Amino acid sequence: MPPVHYASNDGVEIAYQVLGDGPRDLLWIQGAFSHLGLFWERADFRRFSEELASFSRLIMFDRRGMGLSERTRAGTLEERIEDARAVLDAAGSERASLLGISEGGPMSILFAASYPERLESLLLCGAEVKEESTEDWPWGECTRAEFDEAMARVPQTWGKGLGAPIFFPDDPHPESTKEWLGRLQTAAMTPGDAIAVMSVAFEIDVRDVIPAVHVPTLVVHRTDDPMVHVESGRHLARHIEGAKYVELPGKLHIPWVGGGDDILEEIREFLTGVRESPAPDRALATVLFTDIVGSTERATEVGDRRWRELLDAHNAAIRRQLERFRGRELDTADDGFLAAFDGPARAIRCALAAIDAASGLGLDIRAGVHTGECEIAGDKLAGIAVHIGARVAGQARPREVLVSRTVHDLVAGSGIELEDRGRAALKGVPGEWRLYAVERSLSAGS
Repeated sequence: MPPVHYASNDGVEIAYQVLGDGPRDLLWIQGAFSHLGLFWERADFRRFSEELASFSRLIMFDRRGMGLSERTRAGTLEERIEDARAVLDAAGSERASLLGISEGGPMSILFAASYPERLESLLLCGAEVKEESTEDWPWGECTRAEFDEAMARVPQTWGKGLGAPIFFPDDPHPESTKEWLGRLQTAAMTPGDAIAVMSVAFEIDVRDVIPAVHVPTLVVHRTDDPMVHVESGRHLARHIEGAKYVELPGKLHIPWVGGGDDILEEIREFLTGVRESPAPDRALATVLFTDIVGSTERATEVGDRRWRELLDAHNAAIRRQLERFRGRELDTADDGFLAAFDGPARAIRCALAAIDAASGLGLDIRAGVHTGECEIAGDKLAGIAVHIGARVAGQARPREVLVSRTVHDLVAGSGIELEDRGRAALKGVPGEWRLYAVERSLSAGS
C-alpha cells in the first residue's frame, strides 16, 4: 500500500495516496464510499491501480467524512471539489486528468466545468448524472419513496456487506468478499454518516452542468450496469462536446472488479494513444490457492475478536508451511492465500500440510493447484493460469486438494496418488476441465 499523506482544506484533513511516476497526473475520484487502507486488500483493486500507475502518476483520496480522511459532515458538492483541488495542490500537480467513477462522476463533471485550467482531460466510468428517478429522468436508481425506505434500513444493514452479489457478481469467493465489503462499510463511515453522504448524492443533478464541460472527455459505460443505467453514459456522451463514448458489454459496475482489463485499455489509449501495455514477461509456474470453508458462518459463531485471533493463527500456520515447502506468498485475503511454487509436487505437499495445520485450529480449508504459463509483473503473477487455479480451488471440498489435468500429468512418478473427479466447468474459463483429488493417504512430508 502506498504511504498515506494529508491535504488540508479549510481545516479539514483529506487523506490521499500517490502511486507511480508516469508522465501525466491522474486524479481518481471514487464512488459512494472508500477506504484507502482496506481497498488494497483486494487483489483486483491493486492490479487495476498498478496498471493505471504504469502510465501515470496516480493520485487517490478519501473524501471528507470517510475512510482515512477527517470524520466530519458529508460536505456539499462544492466543498468536495475544493477538497480535490487541495489534494492536487498538496501532491504538487498543476494539471491532471480526472477519473470519475459512479457517484464520483458528478463531482468530476463539476470540477471539469469549474476548473478547466487544472485538467488535461476527463474520464467517466459508470458515472451518475442523477440518482432520483423522475418523469423527466426515468433512468435513476430509484424513486424518492424507494430511497427513503432504503435509508430507513441502513442502521440495520450497514456493515453486513449485503450488496456484494451486485457489486461483485460471479466472485469466486463470495463469502470472504461479503465479509470484506462489510468491513469496508464500517471502516469507511458510520451508518448515520452513510445516510448523510447518500442523501447528498441523491439530491445531485448535473444535467445543466454537463454542457459546460470543455475538456477532452472519455465516457465508458457497461450496457448492463446494475447501479447506473447505461442511458446515463449515453446522455453524458451526447451533451459533452467532442466526447468519446465507449459502451462495453457486461454487468460490472465497479471498473476494477475482476481486473477491468477492457476499461484499462480504453483509458490507456485515450491518455497515451497506445492501447496495450508492453507484453509482460511470462514463465511456467505452479499456483496454489487455499481458503477457509464456511468462514462467514464460523465468524458469526465465535464473534469478531475470536475470529480475528483464529485468522491470525491460520495465517501464521499457512506461512510456516509455505516456508517449509519453499512456496512464495503472492496474495493474502482474510481467509485465503495465493502462492507460487517451482513445481506441482511441492505445492501439493504444502497444501496437505496446510490443511492439517488449519485442522488443528478447528478450521477446514480447501486447496487448488494448477500449473500454467503466467505473466510476471514484478513479484506478482497474473494471467489465465492464475484464474484457473482459483476456480479449481473453488471446486474442492472441505479438507481436499484438487488439481488440474496439467498437474496430474506433471506429478507422474512422484508417488502422489490422484483420484479422477471427472470434468467440470470452471466459471469464466472456456471449455471443461478434468480435475483430480489428492489421496489423503499421502503424507505431507513424504
